[in-house]
Amino acid sequence: MKKLILPCLALLASLFAQAQNADPFSLPKLDYAYDALEPSIDAKTMETHHSKHHQAYVTNLNKALKGSRFEKMSLEDIVLRAGVAGDAIRNNGGGHYNHSHFWKILGTGSKFDPNSEVGKAIAQTFVSFDSLKTLMNQAGATRFGAGWAWLYLTPEKKLAICSSPNQDNPIMDVSPQRGIPVLGIDVWEHAYYLKYMNKRGDYLAAIWNVINWQQVNRNYKEALASPLLKVIEKDAWAELKEFHKVMGQTFHPAEEGNLQPIRSRSGEMLAKAKTLQSGKIPPSFNTPAIKSAIDKLVKGSEALDKLVHKKKSSDKAVTESLTKLHDVFHEIQGLCND
Repeated sequence: MKKLILPCLALLASLFAQAQNADPFSLPKLDYAYDALEPSIDAKTMETHHSKHHQAYVTNLNKALKGSRFEKMSLEDIVLRAGVAGDAIRNNGGGHYNHSHFWKILGTGSKFDPNSEVGKAIAQTFVSFDSLKTLMNQAGATRFGAGWAWLYLTPEKKLAICSSPNQDNPIMDVSPQRGIPVLGIDVWEHAYYLKYMNKRGDYLAAIWNVINWQQVNRNYKEALASPLLKVIEKDAWAELKEFHKVMGQTFHPAEEGNLQPIRSRSGEMLAKAKTLQSGKIPPSFNTPAIKSAIDKLVKGSEALDKLVHKKKSSDKAVTESLTKLHDVFHEIQGLCND
C-alpha cells in the first residue's frame, strides 16, 4: 500500500507545483479553421497572426506580470490600469485583450441584422449600417502607423467610434475615448500585409464580409449590463482623480507624521475641491448624496486651509482636520460604488 501512496503523493505534489507556477494567460483557440475566412482574410495571414503575433503578446505579458502587483488581476483589470502598469504590460496586455476580442468578432454565416439590439442601436446612432462602415473604415484608414478602429459603448450607454494607437483600447485609462469595445478592427500591417500589401483600404472593405454579427450583438448586450461601464465612468472623472492625487500625496505622509506636504499644499487641495464642485459630474454619479458630499469636501478643504495658515496651528489639529477630509473623500468613493 505504501508503495502506491508515495508515488501518488509525489504526483499530487508535482501537479500542485505546476498549478502554482502556471502562467495566468494563454493563447485562445479559434472557433474556425485558419482558411475559414478566405478570400477576405487568407489562411497564411490568419495562422501567422494568431499563432505567432498573438502568441508573442501572451508570452511577453506573462513574463512582464511575474512578481508585479498585476499578476493576479483579470485581463480587464490589467488593461484598465494600463497607464500605471508600465509599457510592457500595457502593450502586451492590450495585445492579448484586443486580439482575443478580434478573433471572436470574425466568422462566417452571421449577417448584420438591423432588428437585433446592436442593429437598432447602430441605426439610432449612425442612421444606417452603411454609415457605420464608412465611419469605421475612415477611423481605420486614418490611424497613422499601427493601431485599431473601434465601435464601443460609452459610459452613457451610447455607441461611438474611435481609433487607438498600437495595442491601446477604450477600456484603458490612457485612452481619450473611454468605454467597452463592441467591435474592433485590427489595422496593424501584420493583419493584412500578406494579401493586401500596403492597401489598407482594400482590407477594410473586405473585412465586413467576415464579421460575426451574432457575437457583436452579444458584445453589445454584455457591455450594456457590465459593471465595468460604471468603473470606467468613475475612472474617467478627471476632477475626482485630480483631487484623489493630492489627497494621496498629502494624507499618507501625514499618517507617518510628516505634515510638510499638507502644510505646503492645502491651498492646492482647496482648489481641486472647488474644481470638483464646479465641474461636470458623470451621469451615474450625479445624485443629491454625492453633490452633498462634494459640498462637504469643499467646506472641509476650506477649514483645513484656514487652519494650516493660522499661526501656531498644532500638528494634532491639522492631522485631525485632514483625517476628517479624508473620510469625506472616502464617503464619495463609497457612494460611487453603490
